[in-house]
Amino acid sequence: MAYQTFQQEYFQIPVVTRAYTTACVLTTAAVQLELITPFQLYFNPDLILKNYQVWRLITNFLFFGPVGFNFLFNMIFLYRYCRMLEEGSFRGRTADFVFMFLFGGLLMTIFGTFVSLVFLGQAFTIMLVYVWSRRNPNVRMNFFGLLNFQAPFLPWVLMGFSLLLGNSIIVDLLGIAVGHVYFFLEDVFPNQPGGGRWLKTPTILKMLFDTPEEDANYNPLPEERPGGFAWGEGQRLGG
Repeated sequence: MAYQTFQQEYFQIPVVTRAYTTACVLTTAAVQLELITPFQLYFNPDLILKNYQVWRLITNFLFFGPVGFNFLFNMIFLYRYCRMLEEGSFRGRTADFVFMFLFGGLLMTIFGTFVSLVFLGQAFTIMLVYVWSRRNPNVRMNFFGLLNFQAPFLPWVLMGFSLLLGNSIIVDLLGIAVGHVYFFLEDVFPNQPGGGRWLKTPTILKMLFDTPEEDANYNPLPEERPGGFAWGEGQRLGG
């Protein structure tokens, strides 16, 4: 019974969120079990270009470090905000969501080359948080029961928290920068006088991922309740 309940809940998670979070958990588990090492996963342009180890373009987004507070913190935020985006502004637009993944991953890979980052998963999570926060500006957030602020400040609060933990803020700044580029090109620039839509999802992605039919058993996660967790909990103004 418990397995069936877990299976049912698992397959109710939107497909992109389910695939990405599962890949991250399995990658971490493989490292913990010493089936692979982080040295086989990290981003290294020389090994990619000269030794054709192209899997590093993907695996550096899947490893968040050994199991511990930092891993759990990142996975909670990754799952929560990835799912809320997929069930919110990307509902019924799976191809567009996949394209955002590809666009964000490409920019981070390019920028990561210049700032010498070897794992980009945390920056990718911040990008997702940034895009969600800008698309939900009226949501009030509560961080660890200490801070109350509106959603657009969430990425900056997370950056401050990283600074307090002694982590480099370069990762957070990269995620914010890439998230802003996507948000500007997708949500702001098309509505500017003389603006236009530069980001267009390739037809092949639409053919692969978009389906016209709604799942009768689909159970979306309400955006106005980001969680049960003290951090990232929010409610809409006037609601």
